[in-house]
Amino acid sequence: MQAMPLDELAREFGTPAYIYSGDAIEAAIDSFRRGIGNRKALICYAMKANSNLEVLRLFRARDCGMDIVSGGELYRALRAGVPAHRIVFSGVGKTEAEMVEALQAGILLFCCESEAELRTLSRIACDLGTTAPISLRVNPDVDANTHPYISTGLKDNKFGIPHNRIFDLFREMQLMPGIITKGVGFHIGSQLLDLEGFRSAARIMRNLVEELVALAPLEYIDVGGGLGINYGRENPPDAGDYAHTILSELPFEDMTIVFEPGRYMVGNAGVLLTRVLYNKVNQSKRFIICDAGMNDLIRPALYQAYHDFWPLAEMRLERLVRADLVGPVCESGDFLARDRELCDFQPGDLLAVASAGAYSSVMASNYNARPRPPEVLLSEGRARLVRRRETYADLIHLEVPSRD
Repeated sequence: MQAMPLDELAREFGTPAYIYSGDAIEAAIDSFRRGIGNRKALICYAMKANSNLEVLRLFRARDCGMDIVSGGELYRALRAGVPAHRIVFSGVGKTEAEMVEALQAGILLFCCESEAELRTLSRIACDLGTTAPISLRVNPDVDANTHPYISTGLKDNKFGIPHNRIFDLFREMQLMPGIITKGVGFHIGSQLLDLEGFRSAARIMRNLVEELVALAPLEYIDVGGGLGINYGRENPPDAGDYAHTILSELPFEDMTIVFEPGRYMVGNAGVLLTRVLYNKVNQSKRFIICDAGMNDLIRPALYQAYHDFWPLAEMRLERLVRADLVGPVCESGDFLARDRELCDFQPGDLLAVASAGAYSSVMASNYNARPRPPEVLLSEGRARLVRRRETYADLIHLEVPSRD
């Protein structure tokens, strides 16, 4: 986390607080590019992982596009200066209003996930007197071997079009007004640590593309994202091996391969700073209570996700204790770690929750009327506040008072 003491940042910005390393994000982008090599490719960062505007601007500065899943993400991407022609719109539930916004902006691709979506987009594009560029998202029915909540490539998942339906739909698309077929793609899940799932999906895609190009020309193959990171116990593949696995199965040199990495780019570039409030023992169970809760970082409660913890002061490792690290929220599911061997943290001690750059601040809420934490970006040797801590006034500023 760059050469800036985290305890100083805790004093300046308070706790809980999210801290991001701009250098680490830029290094991840560069590593990913090296993995791709000289192939025609476009990196579209999956901004659902972390959509802070200053984080997005780091990607824009390195000529990355964006993978979006909502009108709000489109708005954020454009506000961050990302060119619309580098934006792809994924997601199963695009509304008509969002389709209009994206068409008017002039995005690169709509990644369509159902026949009903295609027909709606065709109608709206005709009404606007324009043409919608389409990439069909294929569901390859490949097991990604990840948490079921973030598996997206099995036939029972809500995502994509069954691959045995693609050919008929592709033919029908050629007759639909207001749309133009630009590509096909897949995305099989998130936090993937085994390259075989990617290899299987890419092989299915190669066979599809070889037949589809006989019906209409294609410009893009969207391979989604999903490359996992190390949360403390994993051994993920590096970007080079990942890219080689996919690109070796897709020998279409004239097509642009669209990559949509999210977690890989930002996950290990962020920490959540928190301070211990109390120690508590209930019979034989010990709890270390800190000021960050499930409203700040819901991943452990939602996915049973594992995060490492770093003490910000030198602590004797021989004095480990078995405890739950919990927050102040009124839920038994409010925990950051359960039944773990932790340092013997005492009230006032600071610790950093590691690997909190992805799917962390973006999933924060105001549950228990708790203001969301600030976000700080370390870049060029200085710390910049890029989202202020919410106030109590922020909690109610959208509410409409009664006129009684």
